[in-house]
Amino acid sequence: MIKVLFVCHGNICRSTMAESVFTYMLKEKNMENRFEVFSAATSKEEIGNPPHYGTVKKLKEERIPVVPHKAVQMTKEDIDYYDYIIGMDSANIKNIEKIAGGKSEKIRKLLSFADSYADIADPWYTGNFDKTYEDIVKGLQGFLKEVI
Repeated sequence: MIKVLFVCHGNICRSTMAESVFTYMLKEKNMENRFEVFSAATSKEEIGNPPHYGTVKKLKEERIPVVPHKAVQMTKEDIDYYDYIIGMDSANIKNIEKIAGGKSEKIRKLLSFADSYADIADPWYTGNFDKTYEDIVKGLQGFLKEVI
């Protein structure tokens, strides 16, 4: 089983969206039993909170079920447990590495799977959940191609 952790700052927008979209993609391809998918935050700010209403709204527009979710913070133990720890932007990657105690080949930025070093913009600040969704889908498609 391939274990994947999606990570963003608060675990209510981007990482939750990535977890929901990837879970849906796997189900559509009858591959959900080959993966364990979860998401987490690098910060403590939103711990216990549900997904952001903008994330929920965008996923509903796309007819993608929102995974049952309350924000949690990533731990150092996650580095050993997960096969892939996927951050949404450069700041996430730096914070993941701080939590991990250093760099690891397991840690990647999502859009790196789509041959890009761009960040996935945080819709908490931009308000643009459409662009965030498009970039997440692009990264997830590349990730899925790489791992199967």
